[in-house]
Amino acid sequence: MRSEAKTVIDYIDNLPTDRKHAISKVRDIILSNLPKGIEEVMNWGMIAYQVPIKSYANTYNGQPLMYAALASQKNHMAVYLSGIYSDEKLRKKFIEDYKLTGKKMDLGKSCVRFRKIEDISLELIGSAISALDVKSFIELYNSVRSKKG
Repeated sequence: MRSEAKTVIDYIDNLPTDRKHAISKVRDIILSNLPKGIEEVMNWGMIAYQVPIKSYANTYNGQPLMYAALASQKNHMAVYLSGIYSDEKLRKKFIEDYKLTGKKMDLGKSCVRFRKIEDISLELIGSAISALDVKSFIELYNSVRSKKG
């Protein structure tokens, strides 16, 4: 479900009460672990955490590089973790650590889906968000991009 909200606060304010609470809690964890140089904005119809285009403009589509995102979809909520999903070692560690939490894992190609706040490990999300600084993330992006041709 793509939102037309112009601000993060508007996005959250327009959510149903249960989702408002869950998205706000996950957002707080993301913000407290967000690497310096990543901005929080509304982009792609969701709350996006991105490398500003003024900091890194050499992207394949001319859009800011998305580091992470948070969204309320039709049947679930999701945290998108571009950094750990671009690095196989980080991805494997995330999955191993997630299994240790005892929580049900509902992973997509680049997201962790959840229906209520109790379904997700906030500590693990915080660790994933802080896993890469901006410079390392850009280097990872360039390395993955060069492999794709």
